[in-house]
Amino acid sequence: MRTAYNVETVRTAERELMGRLPEGALMQRAAAGLAAACADLLGRVYGRRVVLLVGSGDNGGDALYAGARLARRGAGVAAVLLAPERAHSAGLAALRRAGGRAVGTEGAERLIEQADLLLDGIVGIGGKGGLRPDAARLAQVAERSRAAVVAVDLPSGVDADTGEVRGAAVRADLTVTFGTHKPGLLIDPAREYAGSVRLVDIGLRAVLPAEAELEALQHADVRRLLPVPGGESDKYRRGVVGIAAGSARYPGAAVLAVYGALRGGAGAVRYVGPAADAVIARFPETLVSDRGPKQAGRVQAWVVGPGAGDDASPVAEVLASDVPVLIDADGLRLADRDAVRARTAPTLMTPHAGEAAALLGAPREEVEGARLASARELAGRYGATVLLKGSTTLVADAGGGAVRVNPTGTAWLATAGSGDVLSGLAGSLLASGLSALDAGSTAAYLHGLAGRFAADGAPVGAHDVAEAVPAAWRDVRDA
Repeated sequence: MRTAYNVETVRTAERELMGRLPEGALMQRAAAGLAAACADLLGRVYGRRVVLLVGSGDNGGDALYAGARLARRGAGVAAVLLAPERAHSAGLAALRRAGGRAVGTEGAERLIEQADLLLDGIVGIGGKGGLRPDAARLAQVAERSRAAVVAVDLPSGVDADTGEVRGAAVRADLTVTFGTHKPGLLIDPAREYAGSVRLVDIGLRAVLPAEAELEALQHADVRRLLPVPGGESDKYRRGVVGIAAGSARYPGAAVLAVYGALRGGAGAVRYVGPAADAVIARFPETLVSDRGPKQAGRVQAWVVGPGAGDDASPVAEVLASDVPVLIDADGLRLADRDAVRARTAPTLMTPHAGEAAALLGAPREEVEGARLASARELAGRYGATVLLKGSTTLVADAGGGAVRVNPTGTAWLATAGSGDVLSGLAGSLLASGLSALDAGSTAAYLHGLAGRFAADGAPVGAHDVAEAVPAAWRDVRDA
C-alpha cells in the first residue's frame, strides 16, 4: 500500500532520524537519490545543461547538492538563486567546488530556455499559497521551455498537505520525493503539477507512525479484499444486493447500476423501481419486485438513488433498513441528513463534486480545489463514509483515520452512466461483506482499472466499463 503523511508528521520524523545520523547525512541521501533520478531522465549526463532554481532552506540545499553531483559527472550546472543571502551555504559551496556556478534571477530566462533539465528547488514542503512574483515568472518560463522539469520533494507552489493550488506553481515532468509521499502528490489539482512521482528511500519509514494521512491501494491490497466464493457458497451466502434506482425518465440508470452490481461479486441482485421491464430485458437473472424496498425480500445491502428523480419514498425506506446502504445521485439530494446520521448500519455516500458542493452549501470550484477537506467534512456532517468521485477519487471514513485515494482511472471515465456502474459495483461488494471503506475503495480501484481497459485510449460508454470489470478483477487476482 502506498502511504502519504502530512508535513508536521514528516518533519517530526526527520528530526528524530537526524538525531540518529551524522550531521548532513539525511540531506546527502536525498541529494544522491535526486541526482540519480535526474541522471536517469537525462540518459547521458556529460555535456548536458542543468539549471537549478534555488530558494532558501533545505529544499534549495537538496537541489544544490544534487547539482554538485551532476556537475562532477560532466554536466554544465548553473544555480539561479532567488534569495542569494539565504541560499544553503554548504550546498552552494559544494556546487562551486564541483565546477557549477551561481547567478541571480536577472538573465535567468535565457539559461532556462537553453537548459536540458530544470531542477525546481524553490519552495519546500512548508510552502503555502502560490509562488511569489519572481518565482512565478521563472515557473512560467520553465513551462514554455523544452527542458525536462524535475521538482524537489514536490512542485513549488502546491500545498503538500491538501493538494490545493492557490496561485502560480511549477509544473513538473517528474517529482522526486523523499522518505514518503506527501498528500498533495496524490490529490488533484496538485497531482497534475507533479507529473510522474519517484520515491527516494532516506530511512524515514522506520520513524513514521503506523497510521498515515492518505492510503492508496495497490493490486496486492485489492486482491486480499476481493470476495471469493467457497465450496459451501450459494447465491444467498455470497450476498444479495438490492438496487432501488431508475425512473420513467431515467431507466438507463437502473440498468447500469444493476450491470455494475452483477459484476461485483454478490450472489444475486434484487431490483425495485419503475424500470423493471428494461432491467429484465437486459439482465433476466435479476430478481425484480414492484412492492418497494421494504417488501422486496431480504438483502445484505442496498443501493439507492441513481436516476431516482424526485421520489423520496424509496430513499426513506432504504435508510430505515438495518443493512449497509449506498446513496448515490438523486438519492443524495433526497436523503434526510438526520436519518443518515441515525443509522447504525454502515452508509456509503458517492457524490461527485457538484453533488458534494450542494450538500456542503459551497461552490463547486471550492470542493474541486480542496477535495481532501471536502470529503472529510462531508463524512463528518453525515456520519457516513464518503466516496468523492472525480479526477482524484477519495474515500473518507465516517470514523476518521486515513483517507484512501484511488490510483486507477482514466479521463475517459467522465461519461454518462459511469457513476451508476460504480454504485452497483460498490453495493455488490457491500453485500458480500466488505466494510463501507473497503467496498468503496475496492470498487473505485476496479472501476478505474476497467475504465482503462475499456478505453485503451479511445472514448467508451458506461456499459463498456461494466463489461470490462471482470478483466480488471482477473488482472488484480492474477498479479
